[in-house]
Amino acid sequence: MCNLYTSAFLKSGMLDKNGRVAYNKIGEDIKCKIDKDRARNEIALVDTEGGSVSYGLESLYKVIGHNIPLFWSLFRLRPFNFIMKKLYFFVSYNRKVIVPSSVSGFNACIPDINKKYRLAFILFAWIVSALTVNAFSARLVPLVPASNLLRELLICGGQLIFQGVLIFFLNKRKLWDYLGNVIAVSLIGSLLLLPALCFPYSGAMLSNVGYLGYFLLVVGFLLLEHKRRVKLLNLPSALTLGWLIYRLIVLLIIL
Repeated sequence: MCNLYTSAFLKSGMLDKNGRVAYNKIGEDIKCKIDKDRARNEIALVDTEGGSVSYGLESLYKVIGHNIPLFWSLFRLRPFNFIMKKLYFFVSYNRKVIVPSSVSGFNACIPDINKKYRLAFILFAWIVSALTVNAFSARLVPLVPASNLLRELLICGGQLIFQGVLIFFLNKRKLWDYLGNVIAVSLIGSLLLLPALCFPYSGAMLSNVGYLGYFLLVVGFLLLEHKRRVKLLNLPSALTLGWLIYRLIVLLIIL
């Protein structure tokens, strides 16, 4: 996640080629200046000449504002700054469930678990997933009974509860990490379904079969992605089995 926007800074020339250092490659001369607890959650910008350290949104403001001074007037606006700060922490605290990794420890830069922002991410992904699947389900009728938004909200929310019970008994210490990954998988599925919604829909049976086939491919991919994330979290594979069983139960009820 950090690589994504720092790469943009490098390509645009906002940072020179030595202006970015991977967290696990920080030298001792720089590491001693950084608040490691804060740096896990907010990317650090170190002034190697003056010795000052900025974190998070302030770091981004300094890089952008130094190269494009016009933006400073925007950065000083309180409403803009308030929204950007919330957005920054929303992404930062959830970045390891958006893009998971298997590494751990100080040098892995693992963010703290902030339940407020994790719940915000779960709520956001839950609503987006339900809205997308509800829109897509209209293209599966009559192969699949017609749906509605309430049903899709219940199905997606039920998956969280079902998996939440499983992880609570299997490894409750990783409850929030796992639930974040579960809903992230659902969000990925929604993003994969969105392109199909852009194509004209004729309502013909052949078209319905095509959409159903695409939907099944997406579900198969999500199963593999869930399995991959469970492995990265060093959690029992029974969670993936539970994920599949819940989907089959829902399918039987719907049909």
